[in-house]
Amino acid sequence: MSSIPGSSRAPYPRRLLLLGHPVAHSLSPRFQNAALEAAGLTTRYAALDVIPSALAGAVATVRENALGGNVTIPHKSAFATYCDLLTPLAERTQAVNTFWINDRQQLVGDNTDVGGFDALVRGVLGAVPNDARVALLGAGGAAAAICAATERWMGASVAIWGRTADRSRALATRFAHVTAVASAPLALRDATIVVNATPIGMGTGSEAIPVSVGDIPPRAAVLDLVYRRAETPFVHAAIARGLRAADGLIMLVEQGALAFERWFGFAPDRALMRQALATPGPAQHASA
Repeated sequence: MSSIPGSSRAPYPRRLLLLGHPVAHSLSPRFQNAALEAAGLTTRYAALDVIPSALAGAVATVRENALGGNVTIPHKSAFATYCDLLTPLAERTQAVNTFWINDRQQLVGDNTDVGGFDALVRGVLGAVPNDARVALLGAGGAAAAICAATERWMGASVAIWGRTADRSRALATRFAHVTAVASAPLALRDATIVVNATPIGMGTGSEAIPVSVGDIPPRAAVLDLVYRRAETPFVHAAIARGLRAADGLIMLVEQGALAFERWFGFAPDRALMRQALATPGPAQHASA
């Protein structure tokens, strides 16, 4: 829980919402509801598709009904501006993926994507590496979480490339270890970790591969924050080239488990959450 004064939880939220657009195929309700039932809680979790112009109305509903929940693409940065309080990580990233109403009826925003990404790195590499050179693809809320996570790594540097150069530059100015570059090949040069923080992997075929795996250094690890059954096309192509690669399943579960802890003050059954995702489902971004 955040150390921000006044950020203590109110009574357990009666309902949890995932706010995003689109969210119809989100897997978060599946594993969150499994964890809620296992914990003996009557609270239930549902996805709510909110177009950008309707976000203010959704926030008003959250306040009026003292709801908690998650935020996903494309609302993480915008949602942060509606919060009364931000945890240090949400403040640093200026992006919120987890929220609740505190005992003072204030809307509190947090960012559990940072911890989720650290868990993904440890799951794939065994530990957070020293002197990592990270090629970061994308410049949205998920990318901000990667910048905040790697900021705490010893000797890490990040080369960020996104389709909107202004967003990449704006993010880079907030983190001393991050540099915006003009092209994907420049970002990939000398990379030891390549992170896809875009929603591109939610597509199919070659359109779901954000960069050519032939441009990735042979000893680099590839982390696709998108998760889908039987690997994403990007992960599949990286493995076929002999690279270490993983999708966002570990991050998906860990950010969700950390969010659960924020809402209720105790840890959920992570193994059960992973088990709930064992049945076939569509692609999803690991941040919700």
